[in-house]
Amino acid sequence: MQISIINQSSNQLPEYATIGSSGMDIRASLESSITLQSLERTLVPTGIFLEIPQGYEAQVRPRSGLAIKQGLTCLNSPGTIDADYRGEIKVILINLSNEAQTINHGDRIAQMVFMKIEQVELLPVEIINETERGTGGFGHTGKQ
Repeated sequence: MQISIINQSSNQLPEYATIGSSGMDIRASLESSITLQSLERTLVPTGIFLEIPQGYEAQVRPRSGLAIKQGLTCLNSPGTIDADYRGEIKVILINLSNEAQTINHGDRIAQMVFMKIEQVELLPVEIINETERGTGGFGHTGKQ
């Protein structure tokens, strides 16, 4: 599948790090570095704009290395980029570490995964079919 992209940053296009990668790394497009204090969040621009085909979405997800090494992760994760959105892709980052963390221009800040989606029609009814699980949720099957 091909997706049209405008890159207004000086960064390379998003790309897969390896042949088996599911997500494309996306980079910060910054005029100056951003320092996030512990528990602070910010919206980081990427300088990229996408034309996603109808029936697909892009999901913005955290990068595991950034999360474990620096405590930086994405809020609203996965973030959905709808097929009809044409604005700049931006990433909500939060610093969950105890130390200030700096984000520089060109840093890989998140990954983007493209997914096929289905739109559904909701059908109002009075009763839905029962299952073995029923209404059990949030740990109802126990710890082990």
